[in-house]
Amino acid sequence: MKKPLTFLILLTTCSILAQSTLDLNYYLPQNVTYNKDIPTPKQVIGHEVGEWHVTHDKLIFYMQILAEKSDRITLEDRGETFEGRPILLLTITSPNNHQNIEKIRQEHIALTESNGISMNTDSMPVVVYQGFSIHGNEPSGSNAGLAYAYYLAAAEGPEINALLDNLVILMDPSFNPDGLQRFAYWANTNKSINSVPDKNEREFHEVWPNGRTNHYWFDMNRDWLPVQLPESRARIKSYHKWKPNILTDHHEMGTNSTFFFQPGEPTRVHPLTPKMNQELTAEIGTYHAKALDKIGSLYYSEENYDDYYYGKGSTFPDVNGGIGILFEQGSSRGHVQESENGLLTFPFTIRNQFTTALSTIEAAKNLRIKLLDYQRGFFKDSRAEASKSKVRSIVFGDSKDASKNWHLAEILNRHQIKFHALSNDATINGKSYKKESSYVIPLDQKNNRLIKAMFEKRTTFTDSLFYDISAWTLPLAFNVDYAEENNVSHLGKEIIDLEPLIGNISGKSTYAYLFEWNEYYTPKALNSIVEKGLRAKVAKSPFGLEGKNYDYGTIMIPVQNQDLNPEELYAFLKGVAQESQLQITAVATGLSKGIDLGSNQFDPIKKQKVAILVGQGIRPYDAGEIWHLFDTRYNIQLTKLDMSYFSKVDLSKYTDLIIPGMSSTGNNAISKKDAERLKEWVKDGGTLIGYRNVAEWVDKNEIITLKFRKDTLVAKDISFAMKNDFKGAQVTGGAIFEAKLDRSHPINYGYKNDRLALFRNTTIYIEPDKNSYNNPIQYTNNPLLSGYISEENLEHLKGSVPFQVKRVGKGRAVIFTDNTNFRAFWYGTNKLLMNAIFFGDIM
Repeated sequence: MKKPLTFLILLTTCSILAQSTLDLNYYLPQNVTYNKDIPTPKQVIGHEVGEWHVTHDKLIFYMQILAEKSDRITLEDRGETFEGRPILLLTITSPNNHQNIEKIRQEHIALTESNGISMNTDSMPVVVYQGFSIHGNEPSGSNAGLAYAYYLAAAEGPEINALLDNLVILMDPSFNPDGLQRFAYWANTNKSINSVPDKNEREFHEVWPNGRTNHYWFDMNRDWLPVQLPESRARIKSYHKWKPNILTDHHEMGTNSTFFFQPGEPTRVHPLTPKMNQELTAEIGTYHAKALDKIGSLYYSEENYDDYYYGKGSTFPDVNGGIGILFEQGSSRGHVQESENGLLTFPFTIRNQFTTALSTIEAAKNLRIKLLDYQRGFFKDSRAEASKSKVRSIVFGDSKDASKNWHLAEILNRHQIKFHALSNDATINGKSYKKESSYVIPLDQKNNRLIKAMFEKRTTFTDSLFYDISAWTLPLAFNVDYAEENNVSHLGKEIIDLEPLIGNISGKSTYAYLFEWNEYYTPKALNSIVEKGLRAKVAKSPFGLEGKNYDYGTIMIPVQNQDLNPEELYAFLKGVAQESQLQITAVATGLSKGIDLGSNQFDPIKKQKVAILVGQGIRPYDAGEIWHLFDTRYNIQLTKLDMSYFSKVDLSKYTDLIIPGMSSTGNNAISKKDAERLKEWVKDGGTLIGYRNVAEWVDKNEIITLKFRKDTLVAKDISFAMKNDFKGAQVTGGAIFEAKLDRSHPINYGYKNDRLALFRNTTIYIEPDKNSYNNPIQYTNNPLLSGYISEENLEHLKGSVPFQVKRVGKGRAVIFTDNTNFRAFWYGTNKLLMNAIFFGDIM
């Protein structure tokens, strides 16, 4: 796969700097005629491909024009992004295929079913999904999409006709519309007439958070499996509608790199991926090599990148019967930049992406029958594995949190995994499962491998290096109880349409209303209540009332002395219950078993005003996940304070300040003076909430004192060539660990079990406090649940604490060593942050 190439002079200096001779022929195959009725990109958007960075609106406008002009293209609007941009999909094939497109799709899907075993693939089209620029500041993909769509619409002759007769191409011109728009604005507003390739030029240094991410600063190339974002949900629906044979994902990498195509590192392939998958990937790779050889572009494969985490676009197809292919192009990050390989121009990066888009469909055409037969065999083998497995079903649920469990079922539904209601209430392995809030997944279905990928716990690996996380076990991420069973005895009615949950209130009261803190959306409900100016209190002890037991953290809303009369209060709380999908209970008395409702063990809840630090020095992913949680799930206002003006902010306005994880340079982002100001603010009653390396920062700046377990590992018998692997093996890139909980502590209100699965991707280990009651969350002595951690780091982790809260004057400093809001699908620990917000002053 790796071939030596003669070094290519990318373009002459004159043409690079002026780009006066750039035209569409630079990209297009020669000796091909083009339909003059099909407009070129320049005729529609006003500039040549690669002359400027295409904005998303112009990209979409051109695709709409092509769909109007060409009988080879239909256009589907699949929804919109957070910023209201359309999420489009082009279906490109021959006019004859378009006339029979639904029949072609149904026959293609039939290949994945048990009745597809005898189907003849000789004349079936192969399906290729091609997506561009899921990272908005890796724009050569989407810009190449302009030329690529034009070629598919306008090229004429027997070769293109034969190709389109044998292919259905699903083209996603922009995986990340919001990010692409943000980066195009940056690159274009910093473009000079005389291009400046100096790497220090402002054009190549985006402002925070840069254009990589979507609106809420998520890396969307990690969301294919959990599907928490609108862009992901649109493409996953299209994916499962078609089950493509090949999916390509066009990215960019560092400027000094050349061009990468898969296969990647051979030892870093997930065990659920068949060997034939990698063999086909390599065979397709020969087409990319041939095409890049022809234009003289340097490239490599089988290095750097892996095929492990199924949440990436290039890996997700591998567990769904397809072939996922990652392309990585060295990035110009603007229009022309110096690199180790000479001056790297934006048009050159576009041409490589365009060239490999063409080589992909050439490979698909020539390997059509092999790809179709592989897909059929994949699902046949998956069903056979399921029929032989001792595990016949998986039951999952949460007896006190239907919403969180519903959202896990929502993921299954989006991936077309069959699941059923629980036939009756059950107790399995000591855990209670309620019929109305539990589900059963039969494993005897075609998506058996995908189910395994979601639910398995894996702790042994062939390699100690991972490009991304090594574990994502969904029931642990959601903190739901689950059990593998060797029967299907609890199988109830199949869930075809997952109906939304409906909250309710039990009746009217003239005394008080209660709701337990277990349900996922209780923070949303409580915030609505205190924002309304109503009084609410939290129970610091369990109690029983009117035949029902209430746990730590139960919320009580008294009826008397409120700004609303009893009728108005009932109507308001009924709306809160419905909007927050929880049950509110009306009670007629305050006399209970345990603490009475008038007890001092009920503490008042204060209205919170929360801010978060963002900007240079802060990790945008971590900040975006918190912003998304507050804004889209809990409807809580969150003030984003940028580091550029933080020193001028009056902190007395805020009850809580969140500092997400800091970037590698973040420890110096907050000045010593501002650190002192923060400390005084905490002393005056503020709650400082810090994540990840903020633990080290608060200790260094003497806001609170923490004791850390330090790494003392020394390399012995490790050669220079092995240095990177040695260091990489000590990285905990993302694994899941078990902690024990003190459920009486306010940070753990709402958790019904005394064990909690925590996601961890740091090597920060805090020693437990000498007083046990100050260690409400503590890792067990056998903490590894799923994923990779080195033996040395595992020893550090045992018995350490991922959470500490310390009083500073009238306020509190709350520290988490890891991200409790990881990638929006770690529902199980979202409530820890909410507990810190609402109950911080009673910790």
